[in-house]
Amino acid sequence: MQYLESAMRIRILLLLFLSILSCNQPKNKKSETVEKPEPEVIIEKKVEFEYNSLYISDSFDFPVGKPDASGYYNAQKFGENLHLGDDWNAITGGNSDLGDPIYSIANGYVKYAQDYGGGWGNVIRVIHKMPNGKMVESLYAHCDTILVKEKQWITKGMKIGTIGNVDGQYFAHLHFEIRDDLDLPIGYGYSDNTKGYLDPTEFIKENR
Repeated sequence: MQYLESAMRIRILLLLFLSILSCNQPKNKKSETVEKPEPEVIIEKKVEFEYNSLYISDSFDFPVGKPDASGYYNAQKFGENLHLGDDWNAITGGNSDLGDPIYSIANGYVKYAQDYGGGWGNVIRVIHKMPNGKMVESLYAHCDTILVKEKQWITKGMKIGTIGNVDGQYFAHLHFEIRDDLDLPIGYGYSDNTKGYLDPTEFIKENR
């Protein structure tokens, strides 16, 4: 009986020793690595407008000849020839509007401002949040110059770029889109599938 009790004590002490030893061992490197959340990137649907309520869009203007597109005409409307936006040209024609200002249609956040290349040239994409919580994106293409930076907050009527012609590929004009699907890629500018796209002129008129 005493032998069994001694053996039991020895076993308990051994287990206690092993437990202490295991606690003092360096932890597995993997267990030390705690995945820290990435700093929140203010982009696309994650734009935190609640912290920047001054930038909520309560009204919209036209992107050229502000605020009413004075001196410009819509040369190729949304839906014409499967067009996914509006093409704004100066009424004086040709390249007479090359270098003319492009304005942000509303307060918002610049999610993209780069030379996309090809037939698009310089492209600016801006996210807007409306008082009802709806979010839309405005896209400005064929810009001669870009005057804003990505992750920049901007206001309605702010000059964000100038009208271009993509190194002479077209007569100078602004290709302009409004989308209610913020996940869409830049795309092609023409399609029979208009899901995620809004008629820019109608949208602006309805939200003056």
